Amino acid sequence: MHRVGLLISDHFQVLGLSTLSIFEFANQVAGEPFYDCNVYSERGGSVKTSYGFGVDSQPVTTNMEIDTWLVAGVLTPLELPASPGIVEFLQKHAPRARRMAGICTGAFVLGQAGLLSDRRATTHWMHAQSLKTLHPTTRVEEDRIFIIDDAIWTSAGLTAGLDMALGMVEKDLGAEVARSVAHLLVMHHRRSGGQTQHSEMLMLAPRSDRLQSALEYARNNLSKPLTIESIADAVHVSARQLSRLFRTETGKSPAKAIEGLRLENARLLIEQSKLSMEVIARESGFRDRRHMREVFIRGYGIPPQSLRTGKA
Repeated sequence: MHRVGLLISDHFQVLGLSTLSIFEFANQVAGEPFYDCNVYSERGGSVKTSYGFGVDSQPVTTNMEIDTWLVAGVLTPLELPASPGIVEFLQKHAPRARRMAGICTGAFVLGQAGLLSDRRATTHWMHAQSLKTLHPTTRVEEDRIFIIDDAIWTSAGLTAGLDMALGMVEKDLGAEVARSVAHLLVMHHRRSGGQTQHSEMLMLAPRSDRLQSALEYARNNLSKPLTIESIADAVHVSARQLSRLFRTETGKSPAKAIEGLRLENARLLIEQSKLSMEVIARESGFRDRRHMREVFIRGYGIPPQSLRTGKA
């Protein structure tokens, strides 16, 4: 039995509770109760969430044996630092746990306890600079989904905490169980720790259903030539109207928007697969490996191969 403890404090981000669902479904997939999850706080009892309602918790004790600690964050970590009791508890128990994880701004709590000194870490991009300022010896990588540095795990936003928990399941029970858990939770796929926090679709921010459909069609058919005419036919509008929608809603031409989708797809395949660069270029819709490299350097400032050799 692997014991998981979610450590919360007043005004913790309520979505942090969802992280435990990963382990709940992992038990279901595994066919046995591999994980035993409980919620803890410094004194136990009801703890107020960021939304205002209370959540029951058990008090932490000096003789606890927990394999994985998940430390929930708060919406305003600078205004609501961890209590001295929580900091002391983490300092004493970190060496005894198999791993210690900060969910989103939970990284600030780990930092207070000195657990991020001379380590790589991440947190939500809105708070990354504050984490750097407070803990100058921590190598904060603000554009990562989650980071593993030895036994210390940190995630970006709250939904990235789900990806981090899936990463734990994969290490404990294997990739097939992790994929099954993601499928049961209707997650698009498990994002790797090295993946960026930002999504090209979110950055394009299509407002109309028509453009959303066009972008989804393009993303699902990246290996094809994808002319503006072919996309327009797929979503039943004229090429002129679709081109106008692209520029009005995204500020980009259709070609530039699709190039961004191709780049993102190629980056994910490089990070998450062992496919050759030639295959990745073809699957992402580039003419060849050289063309992909040119677009990569123009878009990201680095060659594609460096993502694989320097993978987080």
